[in-house]
Amino acid sequence: MRGHGQAVLAPGWLSINSKDAEMNWDRIEGNWRQVKGSVKQRWGRLTDDQLDVIAGKRDSLVGKIQETYGISRDETEKQLVDWQTRMKAVIHVK
Repeated sequence: MRGHGQAVLAPGWLSINSKDAEMNWDRIEGNWRQVKGSVKQRWGRLTDDQLDVIAGKRDSLVGKIQETYGISRDETEKQLVDWQTRMKAVIHVK
């Protein structure tokens, strides 16, 4: 379903509630110092300096993953949403 709508936080093909995804990303951004190790494990080519500059900003992370791995925005979003879903289980903030 490429091009179907303009989902801010997840591609249209995912059945993720965008409000839940946004709240989840707020938690990730708020816990960036703890979370960036997991980002480094998932996308190992990203440097510590790059992760420090990204500082939990989702759009910056998407751009840096695309640039570093030479993949499309759609593929980057797919990978990021998958990772974000796993992080939701780790970050328990209600």
